Amino acid sequence: MTGTGEMASVLAAGALAVVPTDTVYGLVCVASSRESALGLYRLKGRNEIQPTAVIAASTDVLFECFPDIEGVVAMALRLLLPGPFTLIVPNPGRRYGWLSAAQPDTIGVRVPDLGGPTQELVRHVGLIVATSANLPGGTDPRRLDQVPDEILGGVAFAVDGGELPGVPSTVIDLTGPAPSVLRVGAGDPDEALARLGGLM
Repeated sequence: MTGTGEMASVLAAGALAVVPTDTVYGLVCVASSRESALGLYRLKGRNEIQPTAVIAASTDVLFECFPDIEGVVAMALRLLLPGPFTLIVPNPGRRYGWLSAAQPDTIGVRVPDLGGPTQELVRHVGLIVATSANLPGGTDPRRLDQVPDEILGGVAFAVDGGELPGVPSTVIDLTGPAPSVLRVGAGDPDEALARLGGLM
């Protein structure tokens, strides 16, 4: 399977895949399919109540998929994205609620700086679910050969993007009275909070 269009069609039909992101190799599926998302959870060995972020090709696509994102939260997304951040935002419409079953009125969103086939793949599909292509407690894979065989054996295709930084995204919660860093990773959280300081 070599063409991006063919890979996008397979993904849109409900398959799982492993692709390079801007940070680590990710296990992905389309966000619109609850069955695919549950399959992703099972393959990774992830508890279904754990939240999983979505990736959009652009902030414009993100706002089309989540029209409830507005006001200062929308301005915050414009300030930080694209970039190596996962932002937890209000989701009052509970769109894609199966991705944050414990708190369906919030969701994690990403617009990474992608390149190559993954960028085209996300553009074709629109919105994907993505989590590190590892098993619980395992190392975040920076190369395709670090992805566990158990995961590679359960996906329709895997894309080799060479060696990646290997540090997952920084997670910032925008649902409270002030931004809160939940995980320090790629991207400078202090700089991000400083940029948000005038908004929230």
